[in-house]
Amino acid sequence: MKFKSIFNAISLSILIILIGCQSGNKPTNIRIAVSKEKSAKSIQNYSGWLERYNDNIEWFNMYPLGIDSALKLMETCDGVLITGGEDVFPGIYGKIEDTARCGSIDRYRDSLEFALIDAAIEYKMPLLGVCRGLQIINIALNGSLIIDIPSDYDTTVTHRQDDWQNCFHPVFPVDATHLNVITDGRQGKVASNHHQGIDVLGEGLQITAYAADSLPEAIEWDIRGEKAFMMAVQWHPERMDTLHHLSAPIAMEFLKEATIYQENK
Repeated sequence: MKFKSIFNAISLSILIILIGCQSGNKPTNIRIAVSKEKSAKSIQNYSGWLERYNDNIEWFNMYPLGIDSALKLMETCDGVLITGGEDVFPGIYGKIEDTARCGSIDRYRDSLEFALIDAAIEYKMPLLGVCRGLQIINIALNGSLIIDIPSDYDTTVTHRQDDWQNCFHPVFPVDATHLNVITDGRQGKVASNHHQGIDVLGEGLQITAYAADSLPEAIEWDIRGEKAFMMAVQWHPERMDTLHHLSAPIAMEFLKEATIYQENK
């Protein structure tokens, strides 16, 4: 009798597992691929930003994995975040002669992020870019960058300064864009820290916000159609106030789209 009871208990456990598998149960955590975490502090900035709106997030740093392994892991994710950081190698967009005018460059990171962007577009996976993230998405779609705004762009707007924690300037969303809808079309000051910006706009993109000097500050698909959600901003929403209308809606929209992607797998 004792053996029979144990056998029945084991059988019941196996049955519960099988039913769970057959019922299509899916993980509740949203899985986000992060292109590069520069430090523990940087991931705290990004994770802290998104986790204000959903604390069921698993984070995967793609940078240490190697490109093939990163792409394999990405197949299990629900969204991709391309973070801020080094300048993109200008030879990729036809300005190799200006390399010396750039800051630090990471050629491996360039290759990794191009691969992640291409895969996100192929898989129709939600894609969010921040600062450098906007720049490399633009380049991936055959756009180019201004090498150095202070030298090459006539402006009185401060886009970067030594005291980067206190560098803010206004941006203005563009009418009839998705960014404009989720931010209620409200302009506002954003945290800024970049010396490069969009020169030639990438294919299939539209500019969705400008600084006061007409420098592009955000992009999305021109016509989304069957494409997945893609939004990229030149500013740093992860460094801004939790309730800021140019920060919170971007995080919430990305997470909403990642949740939909997960549910539709």
